[in-house]
Amino acid sequence: MSKVSGRHSKHESAYLPIHQHKAQLIEAVKESDFLVVTGETGSGKTTQLPQFLYHAGFGQNGKIGITVPRRLAAITVAQRVADEMRCVLGKQVGYQVRFDDYTSQDTVVKYMTDGCLLREILADPHLSHYNVIILDEVHERSLNSDILLGLLKKNFSDRGQSSTGRSVPLKVVIMSATMETDKLSAFLGDCRVLTIPGRTFPVTCTFGSAVGPKDTQSTAYVKEVVKLAFDVHTSETAGDILVFLTGQIEIEQACDQLFKKAESIDYRYDVQDQTVEGLLILPLYGSMASDQQKAIFQPPPDGIRKCVMATNIAATSLTINGIKYIIDSGFVKQLRHNSNVGMDILEVVPISKSEAHQRAGRAGRTSAGKCFRVYSKGFWEQSMPEYMLPEIQRTSLTAVVLTLKCLGVHDVIRFPYLDPPEERFILDALKQLYQFDAIDRRGRVTQLGELMVEFPLQPGLTRALLKAAELGCQDMLLPVAAMLSVENIFIRPGGTDKQKEADEKHRALNSSLNDFATLLGVFQSCKSSERPSAWCKDNWIHWRALKSAFSVETQLRDILHRLQQKNHFPVETFVGSRTDMFRQCLCSGYFTNVARRSVGKTFCTMDGRGSMVHIHPSSALFEKEAKVNWVIFHDVLVTSRVYMRTVCPIRYEWVKDLLPKLHEVDVYDLSNVAREEVTNEEITKWEKREAAKRQAEISAENVMKKLEKRNDETSVNEARARYIQRKLQRQQSKAP
Repeated sequence: MSKVSGRHSKHESAYLPIHQHKAQLIEAVKESDFLVVTGETGSGKTTQLPQFLYHAGFGQNGKIGITVPRRLAAITVAQRVADEMRCVLGKQVGYQVRFDDYTSQDTVVKYMTDGCLLREILADPHLSHYNVIILDEVHERSLNSDILLGLLKKNFSDRGQSSTGRSVPLKVVIMSATMETDKLSAFLGDCRVLTIPGRTFPVTCTFGSAVGPKDTQSTAYVKEVVKLAFDVHTSETAGDILVFLTGQIEIEQACDQLFKKAESIDYRYDVQDQTVEGLLILPLYGSMASDQQKAIFQPPPDGIRKCVMATNIAATSLTINGIKYIIDSGFVKQLRHNSNVGMDILEVVPISKSEAHQRAGRAGRTSAGKCFRVYSKGFWEQSMPEYMLPEIQRTSLTAVVLTLKCLGVHDVIRFPYLDPPEERFILDALKQLYQFDAIDRRGRVTQLGELMVEFPLQPGLTRALLKAAELGCQDMLLPVAAMLSVENIFIRPGGTDKQKEADEKHRALNSSLNDFATLLGVFQSCKSSERPSAWCKDNWIHWRALKSAFSVETQLRDILHRLQQKNHFPVETFVGSRTDMFRQCLCSGYFTNVARRSVGKTFCTMDGRGSMVHIHPSSALFEKEAKVNWVIFHDVLVTSRVYMRTVCPIRYEWVKDLLPKLHEVDVYDLSNVAREEVTNEEITKWEKREAAKRQAEISAENVMKKLEKRNDETSVNEARARYIQRKLQRQQSKAP
């Protein structure tokens, strides 16, 4: 996939390896409803195949849709293809990612994230507006691409069934770089496989010694990566460098460190290749602004070496020309379900051997290259798996299960998964949906569930937003939901003085002991400012993140407004202050994330796990723990301790009726619901059990009331008087 931004000629693209197979590919798509195309990154699959199909007339009966796991890839590839087809982006060629739709009625070639296509299937299960669907980067095994694979197999692999609601059968192409094609072909009914050879040069790989098998939790690799990049710059011949790190904060730190080192050298004496006269250092991560993205793909000025510090996005989704040297940290940031806290946590973990090969291969696109691995041979052998565990087997399935239920897939256990998740993950998802009232006891989607599935947010946040809409205070929750949907808004600068200044500015923004309210305040203050970007600069806030939040808020508002037009949209009234209303709305979505203060600064979660958690230093409540007894939180950060982030103090009475829902139903009670085998007899048994439980609670309550009544001061005095009176009567009756 030669995926780069900027102006590109058809002449340049014609040299990509895929062009030798153009006729064969077009013929295969004509003859097959399902086709697997495999080829190394850089062969031209993503940019060229949609154009081949477009020029062959496949766009006449519907759109050609191409999905990729990452939003940055969808945007940059769409721009590249629009340039090659000499059209304006958003016309014949467009893209759609979460909270950003750059398409029109004229769009025929549409790039999108796999999550966007999943949402389209909700509205149109037959995908009647598409003639061809291309699932790209399937080897990344994102949660949404795995679900899409299952849905496309279920809905379109049967010829008779697949033509229902369509004028012509849908053509499905699955594209992958490193995936086991035999497994994929067998899953799709032994469909045809075409292999496109890549264009690669030899790459020499060298292991380091900074990271060994015992260093899987260490962050020492960042310093070593900077050192290696500097060594390559000063001692290797001309050629650009690509460095793999795990996330935005890490990348920005490494860029700063390398810049300081590069500024301190004398190019007449310290650099071995005298044609190298400077270093251009550029970051690359998923949430970057489009103007920053373009700089990555432009060739550097003569005599300047380019060094790109990137996340895993540069391993498969994007090709940057001119890369000759790779520096591989050996780590990646990955979403994993942490059973101790019952939440998905972003963790830094070792990459797989297949990913290491992918990373190294980026150096061999235009000439022979070198890959410098920070980690040792022992780390490779003992700490790195052959392949990464698919996302569907390591993350929460709550949103996915709700989507499947809304699509009419009620048997969520026997759904055709390429690699089935553990049954307990599916049951946990059903339990959470039941707790949120998104499904009923039979596993059927409720009216609330139908509203919840419309939002591209996590279920708890969606529930809180809908509660606010019911009470008419959505203007408070919409900005919060938007702010929690973008990357961290607070800038943490390098240097002690600047950090101190930033901390003071951030403390001034924490007007209340409520991190959710802080996000709302930042959103409103920035938006009402005459010069929002200057306001952000003054307050050490990421302007780009705020700008994204404004766009997200508008789109969430549009979704909510559309849903509020429905007749059954619930409406409630609230008696009390707006502050209490705001916090109670948050409680309705975050009652699964409630914690009670235990000892000192330690809190205990109320979800049945009883995890010991602490308030994160970035919270307005940090060092003020003694002032609160009950809190809710948005997420956790797991290090040597478990830290709650984005915290809000609450009152126990706001959640006391919600907390029993966390224990009301056992996950295994839902196992038949997951298979759509629940019977009337089971429902009756469950209702009897619940009725008996309620009766026991009423009896216990009556006993407690009697005890309370017996123990109050009046009752004790009355009992004492009755006792004295009886004693006097007995004494009088015994008298002669």
